[in-house]
Amino acid sequence: MRAGILCCPGCTLLTRPAARGVPGYCPRCGARLEWRRAHAIQRTWALLIAAAILYVPANLLPVLTTNTLTSSTSDTILSGVLLLYDTGSWPLALIVLVASVLIPMGKILALSYVLVSVQRGSVDGNRQRTRLYRTIEFIGRWSMLDVFVDTFVVALVQLSPLMSVDPGPGVVYFMAVVVLTMFAARSFDPRLIWDADDERGLTRGA
Repeated sequence: MRAGILCCPGCTLLTRPAARGVPGYCPRCGARLEWRRAHAIQRTWALLIAAAILYVPANLLPVLTTNTLTSSTSDTILSGVLLLYDTGSWPLALIVLVASVLIPMGKILALSYVLVSVQRGSVDGNRQRTRLYRTIEFIGRWSMLDVFVDTFVVALVQLSPLMSVDPGPGVVYFMAVVVLTMFAARSFDPRLIWDADDERGLTRGA
């Protein structure tokens, strides 16, 4: 910002705006240029808090209900992991545990850490926090594994009236958590991580 150079959010082209007050649009891809995303921290916190609230019913409510002629069984994410482990499918159980439980929780905690450090004006570990943010943004798309598994199982196991599998309400909450954390990561402006360091440099220079 101090050098008067903007990075396009779409194609990452470095460009100089025609006027400082009106950044305009990227000359290569046409994306709107901004010095900093307006209210990025507030929007990210709002989405992150909503995701944290929905994370609770996503893990407590059943995500899959199996109906047979004699019984009906509902499974949450954790009970499904335990069932896979007990039946000997521990690699699949580990994958579901990491993708459906640990990654969403890790994204919420990691993004909260980045937000708190930015609001406190921390200048330590800027590179590490930037890498952490990029990792959060990258792995976000892989958190839908549990929803994909439920979709495939529901589509394949439809042997009415002998057996049928129906999605549970937990799937909706889990999907909402994934989408909200993805939006939270996208709404955050990683350039804010470096602003405190830049401001400290200006203070020292003065």
